[in-house]
Amino acid sequence: MKQRLCNIGHELKKNRALFLMVLPVVLIVIIFSYLPMSGLVLAFKDYRFDRGVFGSAWNGLENFRFLFASGTGWTITKNTILYNLLNLVTSQGLAILIAIVISEIKVKPFKKATQSVIFFPYFISWVIVGTFVYNIFNYETGLLNTILNFFGADKVNVYSMPWVWPIIICVFNAWKWCGYNSVIYIAAITGVDTECYEAAEIDGANIFQRIRFITLPSIKPTVITMLLLNVGRLLRGDFEMFYQIVGNNGQLFNATDVIDTYVFRSLTTSANLGQTAAATFYQSILCFIIIMVVNGIVKKVDSDYALF
Repeated sequence: MKQRLCNIGHELKKNRALFLMVLPVVLIVIIFSYLPMSGLVLAFKDYRFDRGVFGSAWNGLENFRFLFASGTGWTITKNTILYNLLNLVTSQGLAILIAIVISEIKVKPFKKATQSVIFFPYFISWVIVGTFVYNIFNYETGLLNTILNFFGADKVNVYSMPWVWPIIICVFNAWKWCGYNSVIYIAAITGVDTECYEAAEIDGANIFQRIRFITLPSIKPTVITMLLLNVGRLLRGDFEMFYQIVGNNGQLFNATDVIDTYVFRSLTTSANLGQTAAATFYQSILCFIIIMVVNGIVKKVDSDYALF
């Protein structure tokens, strides 16, 4: 132990400049990431404002029991997982397709212009996207009903049709993120040895065969890494997207409410911080379990593709 402490002291003295440089980052992480974790005890307490976080009485798992006994817990869990799976498949699948198409474009000016246009939606705020959605589907003056009215058809109240919103949300999510996600895959495709394509062309392989047997296998590690990184967020819905697109429409809560929007609404409409903390704690635990399970499966199939 004494020898180990001496080695640590020697290392600190030898690289004191480097340790001083990293010290602000370490302090920021501790202050803003680790110290707030003490607030997790709220999930197991009957919180009262006059007694504070640590003075409030313990109530065990009562907050968790109420969350699921009311049926809300199962609904928001199901919605969060299904929406994130749909968004993951659509946005990543479309990003891979776009990356392959752009990489096959030979005219450089057109290639750059296409990539810029596809990337542009990433810079549009969800507030603006929410405005787009409202102006398209608004019952009175929306674009959809204006077109239907022009052709003599009956108006459609999309905001009273919960089954439509998973499609709407996935479409706009894919539209906004596919350009940004495609940059990673374009970089991976660019790194593929061009001699492989040249050899395939000489052997008579067409464009689809080159994509199937060269491009897709070459970007497989990148695809798996991206999937692993996104799987860890299966229980974390994009709050801004859901809130700006759906808003506080009670007719759509059962179909569109995710854990993040439920927590936000609970904080703004209820004083029960214990139940809100229980929902976020439950969310974090499930995220951790999912990423560990998926990483374990990937490690068994091919350890080279695992995150750790």
